[in-house]
Amino acid sequence: MTAPDHLTISGPADVLGFIPHSLGYWPASSVVAMTMQGKRLGATLRVDLPGPGRFDRAHLRAFARSVAGYLVADRDADGSLVALFTAPPPGDDGSEPDTVTHPAPSQQSLDRLLRELETALASAGLPVRDAWIVGERYWRNAHCSDPGCCAPPGRPIAEIRDSVLSAEMVFRGSRVGAAPGTAASAGAPGLSGPAGKGGYGNHGRPGRDPAGVLAAERRFLDGFGTRWRDRRQFEAVLDVWEHVLDGPAATPDRGPVPSTAADQAAGMANDLAGYLRATLCVAAWRDAVLVLAAAGRRAAVAGAEDFGLLDDGPGADPVLPEGMTRPGNAAAGSPGTVARTLPPPPGYGEVLLGLEPVTPDWRRLAGLDHLLELLSTFGAGEPRAAALTARGWIEWCRGRGSYAAALYGAAAAEYPGYRLAELLGELARRGTLCGWAARKESAWQKFDPDAA
Repeated sequence: MTAPDHLTISGPADVLGFIPHSLGYWPASSVVAMTMQGKRLGATLRVDLPGPGRFDRAHLRAFARSVAGYLVADRDADGSLVALFTAPPPGDDGSEPDTVTHPAPSQQSLDRLLRELETALASAGLPVRDAWIVGERYWRNAHCSDPGCCAPPGRPIAEIRDSVLSAEMVFRGSRVGAAPGTAASAGAPGLSGPAGKGGYGNHGRPGRDPAGVLAAERRFLDGFGTRWRDRRQFEAVLDVWEHVLDGPAATPDRGPVPSTAADQAAGMANDLAGYLRATLCVAAWRDAVLVLAAAGRRAAVAGAEDFGLLDDGPGADPVLPEGMTRPGNAAAGSPGTVARTLPPPPGYGEVLLGLEPVTPDWRRLAGLDHLLELLSTFGAGEPRAAALTARGWIEWCRGRGSYAAALYGAAAAEYPGYRLAELLGELARRGTLCGWAARKESAWQKFDPDAA
């Protein structure tokens, strides 16, 4: 089975080796289900194994139906694969994990879980084509009893970590980091923060002056004053964010941060970084930036208009970072003849839930993600909480709910009561899928989509 660029999966070890690269981390105590489209891999879903005391038939049946309910969103799928990861991730040398949150389920419990999954997935038109159990040091086919290939205790985990496909992924720049929400996961993808900040890690940038950024941030917050409804100021804020997002940092995210993005971030002036952090403290502007990145400027402006957030303000020139001026043709508040001939842009609610547009601007969202990661490193408080929350939303849009939940949690710890983190975190806790992630034609692709 091959992808357009000849990414080949030749056996179970390759399939299992693909999973941690697809997720970004080794799944611990998890069920991982993957859809199949003929001989090609489709969507990947990871959920926690049922907890102790929840392996009775009623709980397992509901759990399996929930898994199937997510996977049927892949309308082109005609089969599935299932892997049960029963332990925390192994060490780099394949050794046993240092800690176990609770004992691995018994073999009888795993058998019951797998039967319910097979029943539910078959009923959904996604029959399980193969299944594996991955333990602390060994893995095996869930159904194989041939001692010639499946003799107890199974095959060593090293076969997965060192599989041909895993090596190919590493060669292409993919890496397997720590699971989201753990202390070791700082910055991958990013709970980066100031040195000594709550276990998030020391991710300071060489040569940067956080004090200069924070001084600029305070100056701009004072300058904004009560102008958060000022139409000219709103448009100027969008100008600045567009200027930055459309630079070299806005490249598709298919692995590590591109060097061009890192170079641009390293060269950002303190004044500009402080300005961007200050704008995140205005909820209407923060939300407009998310909509701008995903759906474009028309949607960002129209949504603010619909909510009655804009007025003509005091008529003063907008506050801008040093060295920047508004484009000479910028006409605030007038959509223009061309805009009136276009279909109405999506509303904020549709964009934030991933319902509209049909496909978001993944290039711009990747650039925004990299930029927010940088901005979160300069200091604590509301701007950092806003950056973490916005990054969580981007991860949720990508279908990476575990990362999203960890970022929302970090935002809440950074700034208790931060409302957007609470609202979006509730979506994640309910297992709500972003509309884009649920549709193959619009879903974010970490790798080329036809790997199998």
